[in-house]
Amino acid sequence: MSDLLRDLHPQALRIAGALRLRGEKVAVADGATGGLIAASLLTVPGALDFFVGGGVVYSLRARDVLFALPREAYRGMRGASEDYAALQARAIRNNFGAEWGLAESGSVGGSNHPTGAPAGRSVAAIAGPDGFERTAPIETASDDRIANMADFTRNALDLLERSLAEA
Repeated sequence: MSDLLRDLHPQALRIAGALRLRGEKVAVADGATGGLIAASLLTVPGALDFFVGGGVVYSLRARDVLFALPREAYRGMRGASEDYAALQARAIRNNFGAEWGLAESGSVGGSNHPTGAPAGRSVAAIAGPDGFERTAPIETASDDRIANMADFTRNALDLLERSLAEA
């Protein structure tokens, strides 16, 4: 994974620069990415300037602890969907007191997803200041777990970088 982090480091530097320039911070909810989104951002020295924390949401218990939302908040939603990822992005932002929340929900493959999402499907979502929200679904059509984790991480970081430029 160190090669992946080295590849993503230039983008993490650009994201860090944009957040520092704005005086804003981000919180991250990694799902199928298993912590790679946060790890990528933490390759930047002095990350405390722009990164407040987050967690890997890989179980219902982790979801309940990190987001502190009632189970009813998820009614009618499925994992690896736009509404589910957007809810998580808002919740991680709010619970960590950041201006930006970035969440990823997906199915990396190698096993069945609990909600039936197909392997290779992921949705990244961003929630920012003043109601700014975007989602970015990706479909790799692959069951390659490691390649999907890398692709899902790139998709989420691309969404964050684009959002910082748009907002």
